[in-house]
Parts: sequence; structure tokens; C-alpha cells
Amino acid sequence: MELKQIQNLIKFVAKSGASEVKLEMEDVKITIKTGSDEAEKTVVQQMPVGMPQQPVQQQPQPQQHTEQQPSSSDQQQKQEDTSSANYVEVKSPIIGTFYRKPGPEKKPFVEVGSQVKEGDVLCTIEAMKLFNDIESEVSGKIVKVLVDDSTPVEFDQPLFLVDPS
Repeated sequence: MELKQIQNLIKFVAKSGASEVKLEMEDVKITIKTGSDEAEKTVVQQMPVGMPQQPVQQQPQPQQHTEQQPSSSDQQQKQEDTSSANYVEVKSPIIGTFYRKPGPEKKPFVEVGSQVKEGDVLCTIEAMKLFNDIESEVSGKIVKVLVDDSTPVEFDQPLFLVDPS
């Protein structure tokens, strides 16, 4: 199974609202678990050739509704959201490990305040021992780096805020 197929499966599971999906094929076993308290998890295991296929099993995710009074941190977050409304988020196209630098002893690709053009490399994400350059989708100035160096990132997770003006 190719990385692109796994990514599409993860997107599908996230949209479906299922809490767990298991897929077993001839040579691959994939389990995707989602939960409100923990980040999305994906487990891919190689199976010995000749194992029988089993159907995908979905378990519905329990719905929980709670009402809470907005806290001061929630209000502060809303103010930050409105102030960053004119910024463009550069999001991760894959799951992997985020690196700001091309190597341990090298300078970061970009810093806060850096001017970038469309197509400039902003960071690298390592997925399955492959290093993928993540390029800017817009021209502008880097306003904020949203992820720490050498940390795991999820699909569609915001990585940078860019001011396109």
C-alpha cells in the first residue's frame, strides 16, 4: 500500500467520525484510531504473505455534548483568531516529523520575518524515512512558526502563518 493511499484512508476516517478502523490486506495491516482526548493514531504493520484478508471493521464514535462557559483563554484565542484572519496557514500535507532545518548544523529554512515567494522551501517533513520539502503556497512574510523543530505533525496541521500582503 502506498503512502498516498494511506493518507487518503486517514482523510476518509477523519471525515466519517469513526473512532477506530482496521484494514487487513495480504501484506499490510492498518489500524486508525481517533479520539477526542488523544491525537489521531495510525499503525501500519507488515503481515506475512499468505494471510487471509479480513473486512474493514468500524466502531462508531460516542457523541459527547457538554456546555461550558468561555474561559479567558478561550476569549484570548478568539482575539488571536480574528487578528490572524488575514494570514494564510501553510498546512502539513502529510503525517511525519517536522524539521525547520535541512540538517542538524544548518540554519533554518525560514525565520519569523523572512520574506518567502511561492515555491520557496519552508521546512522538511520526514515520513517513512523519506524527507519531503514543504514549499510555500503563497508569497509573503512569515509571521509565526506554529510547530517546534523535530516534533511529530499530523495531516492538515498548520505549520506556519504567512502574511500575503
